[in-house]
Amino acid sequence: MENSKLIATVASIWIQCTCGPSYAFGIYSAVLKSSQGYDQSTLDTVSVFKDIGTSVGVLAGILYHSVADNKRSSRPSSSCFGLGLRVVYLAGAFQFFAGYFLMWLSVTGILEKPPVLLMCFFMFMAAHAQTFFDTANIVVAVQNFPGYSGTSVGIMKGFLGLSGAILIQIYHTFFDGNPSTFLLMLAVFPASLSLLLMSLVHVNPSNTSNDKNHLNGFSIVALAVAAYLMIAIIFENMFAFPSWAHILTTFGLLILVSSPLKIALTAQRNEQPPPSSTMDPLIVASEAHEVALVEMNALQAVSTINFWLLFVIMLFGVGSGLATINNISQIGQSLKYTTVEINAMVSLWSIWNFIGRFGGGFVSDMFLHKYGLGRPLFISLTQAGMVAGHLIIGSCGNLLIGSVIVSICHGSLWSLMPTITSEIFGVKHMGTIINTIGVANPIGSYILSVGVIGSIYDKEAEAGGGSCYGIHCFMISYFLFAGGCVFGILVSLVLFFRTKGFYALTFQRRLKELQV
Repeated sequence: MENSKLIATVASIWIQCTCGPSYAFGIYSAVLKSSQGYDQSTLDTVSVFKDIGTSVGVLAGILYHSVADNKRSSRPSSSCFGLGLRVVYLAGAFQFFAGYFLMWLSVTGILEKPPVLLMCFFMFMAAHAQTFFDTANIVVAVQNFPGYSGTSVGIMKGFLGLSGAILIQIYHTFFDGNPSTFLLMLAVFPASLSLLLMSLVHVNPSNTSNDKNHLNGFSIVALAVAAYLMIAIIFENMFAFPSWAHILTTFGLLILVSSPLKIALTAQRNEQPPPSSTMDPLIVASEAHEVALVEMNALQAVSTINFWLLFVIMLFGVGSGLATINNISQIGQSLKYTTVEINAMVSLWSIWNFIGRFGGGFVSDMFLHKYGLGRPLFISLTQAGMVAGHLIIGSCGNLLIGSVIVSICHGSLWSLMPTITSEIFGVKHMGTIINTIGVANPIGSYILSVGVIGSIYDKEAEAGGGSCYGIHCFMISYFLFAGGCVFGILVSLVLFFRTKGFYALTFQRRLKELQV
């Protein structure tokens, strides 16, 4: 099928729209806590296993590499008894259903209250499924659009960031006020959709004459979906929507989400094959910053300084962002926000997270292609923004503004890291490498969420007779978060100067391609 990579992109977008319910944890965290009799530290421990599951996707990367032929001239579906990428999606769908379904059984009392460790396993399994979908969709996108990897990753990560708000919108329409049923919906809906669409996703790296224009079209849809969701969330929290209004709003959302298909079909009818042009993977291959055409595997990447610089950046940056979203309900309660306001912030987190994910890829692509500016510099700017967001929460107690800044910056890191990884280590083992770097996220989340926020909050609550209200409940925690992100700025600047020569060469090659 001519331009079938655009159809593959549409299928990946739709899967991404439903495979990120980990960002909706705040919707059911209260019922999980009350039904199981957890204190705050225990709930944070369970949420950390969610972060471990979404971040430690090494198995997903290994499975992708084993079943998919990563040569750009072939389709992954040619291996593993004809299943190829479908094996990756099948593994994700099984874990998705099993994890959330077992949690639903536990919360509703059908399954006898499990030990905390077993509940952590349920949460891990449900969240771990996300890495299988995300890895396949991102690596395919980078291979299909090698000249605009930042934009393509930004689109995929952006829709993943929006998935929480999309699923919450569906929840409010059909199951509002029944968060336990939301768990059942999460068990069934994302897994079913991925099984329906998985056969459409494949690698087709042949160039088209308007790759940038097609990606811009998908980007406009993503921005429209984000704006629509933001308006819907604001109005739903300002006014009491009747059931018909919720249904109408959700129907409009589904029309917007389906519009990428029109872009792909129109492009297929109008496209003319252009002269072939590829952008080969380049890496900084030595301490002297010599540039070579090399594809690294995970073991080779782990032995480089650049890998560990990215690891530390994600440890503090994403770790503090995850700690914020995991505790946003409890922080809001301590600061006397209403339940409606807290639920709105949980829903809007996905919108701001999308802006960061999409913007990080799109803007870094623009500055790389126009000025040769290395992407790691944008990590430094992102970390600086996180410092500001943490200080606003910790010193002013303004969770609304602080959470907006933190979520945008948190999302930006999620799109910048995979793109930088593909550029300095190559695409062939990209799935395994990005998920190995992702191990930093749950480590950071555990240290900052359980070891910092959870323990400090519980001590303050104990001193206050079982509850804690006021800015002092989280002030020290967020000052520590800000300090960690300052260190992240310094680390990202080191990565920027180490890869400066590589990005300059990429810029020069891009100029030559344009001249030709």
